[in-house]
Amino acid sequence: MRKLLYVAFVAVCLAIAVAACSDKKPVEQPVPEGDSIVDSVEVDTMEELIEEEPIPVAADELFDDFIFNFAGNRKQQLARITFPLTVVSGETTSTIERKDWKVDHFFMSQGYYTLILDNHKQLDLPKDTSVNHVVLEKINLSDGLVKQYNFDRQNGTWMLTSLRNVDLDTHSNASFLRFYQRFATDSVFQTESLNEVMSFIGPNPDDDFEELAGDITPEQWPAFCPGELPSGQIYNIIYGTPSGTKNQKVFLLRGISNGQEMEMTFRKVGDHWKLFKLVE
Repeated sequence: MRKLLYVAFVAVCLAIAVAACSDKKPVEQPVPEGDSIVDSVEVDTMEELIEEEPIPVAADELFDDFIFNFAGNRKQQLARITFPLTVVSGETTSTIERKDWKVDHFFMSQGYYTLILDNHKQLDLPKDTSVNHVVLEKINLSDGLVKQYNFDRQNGTWMLTSLRNVDLDTHSNASFLRFYQRFATDSVFQTESLNEVMSFIGPNPDDDFEELAGDITPEQWPAFCPGELPSGQIYNIIYGTPSGTKNQKVFLLRGISNGQEMEMTFRKVGDHWKLFKLVE
């Protein structure tokens, strides 16, 4: 995955350098609604460079490699969707024709993506080449809606095969998602949601070159908390079939190109979710 991202990054840099040496001022083209990553020149340039290139065969081995190509290439995205695409919303089923599809760049604009796992064993699933079904979720915590993109690997090729719109309150992770929405935006509630003794592994707040490992209490939380957490809209990737575990969630935040990662382990104690472990 990192190799593919590095190639894309180098391609963007070369394109920008060529443009800088030209005597002609580039004409700014309007971007159709739903087609842009917050007006990102880099995405358009990258698409121009790789538009004629198919998604590499090696990218189909792992979904993570495939999705970055799928999200960054308008032409290949259209080629990897089963049209007419079935869309299920409650009891209503409809379809989207190829001409009506709006390119979706997913989480590429925000520089990171999130995962909500049932246990730590699932941390290995993104590297499992036997996974043939993946659900990418766009979770709108503010509106209480979840859009599920269903991908299947057919004859060795990943394809978007259907969409499903789900009310957040009927989602299998509804309890945790409602909790997380408040945990991410309410500092008082966040402190109240810490376990009495919480495990911490991460950088020393007083020394950036030293790592700490041990237990911290709620009173020490301000010195170790990760700062602003994703809220409003987040993404989740479900690899294969979830285990169905309802009393534990591993919330993972991964940087797209910087290798940064943060892991929070929550457990449900009675009716309340508690943060038991933070790894930065």
